[in-house]
Amino acid sequence: MRGVRLSACRAVCGAEDLSVPREKPSGFRGGKSRCVTTPPAFAVAVRKFTMFNIVLVEPEIPQNTGNIVRTAAATGCKVHLVRPLGFDISDRALKRAGLDYWRLADFEVYDSLADFFGRNAAGRVVEADGSFVVTPAAEGETSFYFCSTKAARRYDAPSFREGDFLLFGKETKGLPEELLRKNYENTIRIPMRAEARSLNLSNSVAVVVYEALRQNGFPALAAGGTLRGVSDNIFA
Repeated sequence: MRGVRLSACRAVCGAEDLSVPREKPSGFRGGKSRCVTTPPAFAVAVRKFTMFNIVLVEPEIPQNTGNIVRTAAATGCKVHLVRPLGFDISDRALKRAGLDYWRLADFEVYDSLADFFGRNAAGRVVEADGSFVVTPAAEGETSFYFCSTKAARRYDAPSFREGDFLLFGKETKGLPEELLRKNYENTIRIPMRAEARSLNLSNSVAVVVYEALRQNGFPALAAGGTLRGVSDNIFA
């Protein structure tokens, strides 16, 4: 298993070498951490193909993150988690939130937004006034889209390309407003009634991801299924 990306335990705990014991993180509420000598039973090597990158900045609710991991696993997307995380990071809690989809997911955890941008947008990010400005994508480069109710244009306005990053903020506050201000041309929102504050985070991620996939023809995804006892899809 060494030399390949592992889901769950290595990514969330940030262990570079799973043979090295790690201390329990602050706020740890479970029993013994299983991130000690071996990856958990549901951590397996994952597919290298990544259609889109889902970035959750300081997510707070484990059920939302679990649902998003399930969406990512089903669509070939990668999940990026930016600390601090607002939930227990024991693998038991993660497995409960994401059911058995963690074993199919590809994800990484970062200590901060600076860490995330440094590892995914090197040379394209300028830090200014405590926030970050991402330069527009040149030909062949991935784009960074900031999803927020405060955005001026609809989520279906951009032309999404494979590898693009979709950033979502915490459930209670969303993305930092200064980050939105400095990258406003790349902010997008899901239309909703003016009286509604926002959609659920996991629902929002699914809406935007599937629009991006639709624009690209749902690559590498099964387009049809079959009923039990029916050998052929009658709608094919």
